[in-house]
Amino acid sequence: MAPTLTAPTPTTSTLSLKPGTAWYDAWQRALAVAPEAFRHDRVLNLWAAEWKADGNTLPAASPVDGSPIAGPPRLDAATAGQAVRASLDQHRAWRHVPLEERRARVGAALDALTEHRELLALLLVWEIGKPWRLAQADVDRAIDGVRWYVDGIEPMLQGRTPLAGPVSNIASWNYPMSVLVHAMLVQALAGNAVIAKTPTDGGLACLTLASALCAREGIPITLVSGSGGQLSEALVNSPEIGCVSFVGGRDTGARIATAVADLGKRHILEQEGLNTWGIWNYSDWDALTAVIPKLFDYGKQRCTAYPRFVVQRELFADFLAAYLPAVRSIRTGHPLAVENPSDPLPVLDFGPLINAAKAQELAGYVSDAIDRGAVPLHRGSLEDGAFLPGQDTSAYLPPVTLLGPPPSSPLHHAEPFGPVDTIVLVDTEAELLAAMNASNGALVATLSTDDVETYERLAPQIRAFKTGRGKPRSRGDRDELFGGFGASWRGAFVGGELLVRAVTDGPEGERLPGNFPDYHLMP
Repeated sequence: MAPTLTAPTPTTSTLSLKPGTAWYDAWQRALAVAPEAFRHDRVLNLWAAEWKADGNTLPAASPVDGSPIAGPPRLDAATAGQAVRASLDQHRAWRHVPLEERRARVGAALDALTEHRELLALLLVWEIGKPWRLAQADVDRAIDGVRWYVDGIEPMLQGRTPLAGPVSNIASWNYPMSVLVHAMLVQALAGNAVIAKTPTDGGLACLTLASALCAREGIPITLVSGSGGQLSEALVNSPEIGCVSFVGGRDTGARIATAVADLGKRHILEQEGLNTWGIWNYSDWDALTAVIPKLFDYGKQRCTAYPRFVVQRELFADFLAAYLPAVRSIRTGHPLAVENPSDPLPVLDFGPLINAAKAQELAGYVSDAIDRGAVPLHRGSLEDGAFLPGQDTSAYLPPVTLLGPPPSSPLHHAEPFGPVDTIVLVDTEAELLAAMNASNGALVATLSTDDVETYERLAPQIRAFKTGRGKPRSRGDRDELFGGFGASWRGAFVGGELLVRAVTDGPEGERLPGNFPDYHLMP
């Protein structure tokens, strides 16, 4: 077993769980708000417009403290196929519902989500370990983003029609509301029935509550749980599916890409990439120090996180002087622990990783990289973390920074999806670009340089969909486009009007902006 990087939790902690925020409290509130979607001991699946107590429920634990929470009711392949066929029936009816009625129903669903905003956020804290501030932001971004489409959808649909079948959504666990629920409601607003698979690693109760609130307004949502092996045939290969929307890793994405390409099926496949931050002929170190803690939001468990810094060798000493004080200020701990019952919930940069297995995996990668020659520049500790007395901290990993990860290490070429930064030193512009393009495509990148001309010359050669000058780029909201280069994206680009175009049919022969097997078209 790889050695762990986590230190023992102090036993002198005076912190306690804020009253009213326990998992039991959140669970009981969810049962009261949506009794149709929950039983006292399990979550239900939603298909054929009915909540069903089917599927084999598996145990699950919260990453926050290892305590039991609701597990997914996993369907078998045959039942998933029935759910897809039932969704097609819903789709054929929904696509003829007038736009004004669809807008009214989606607007009513947004009002319901707003009313239960804090409960949705609390469920996210327990299920995927998001600190309170970030959990609330995830819910708010979903609501505000869809409202933007409700207000402006009419011109986006001019000359367009819903797809021939429902949209199948397979998304990662890290943004259940602002990515998955947001996409589902926009797809429905555009005239499609929607299917979603609950992420395997977390977000089940939050997604179930959100889906229940939307289904009450007549929005044709199917929500099912199950393993990828059991459900992929139904959710990807079924002829009833009009589009497959996927957010996740490259291995799974590649398999889906092959399947949808063979079927000629519409697809949106957002995959990971090693997002990089380059430093070249740069001097505004105060600005860099200020942004470093923000890059650790949610423990870098984001598709737009920056885990790799590519630094001009002669600037390395200045870079470290700016970077190390910032990374030492990172705050982590139990997202719901307070000193006094009346205290607000803590403001943390991140809490746990998604589970103990992920924390152990990353700890092993770090130890192996060091054994093979990487230099540890910073190794954080949980000693000063905000934890409850005797709390299980097995899913927590403090920040780590390594110089020169060896080529044999996964940290050299892949996204760690955790609070591990790696630094690569370069001497020439050619080396800078090669290091920033190490993963054959990325979603975002940043180049910090004092000279505008240098930025304008080098930025187009960085293989990222969005590149910032001295500032981080994000997935974006509302009318901001999003996509990826190389292996980081397959299929139609999204964001703004492109999200609507991706899930509707336009003029005959239309070529959507995106990265397809036979063409690449930028917006």
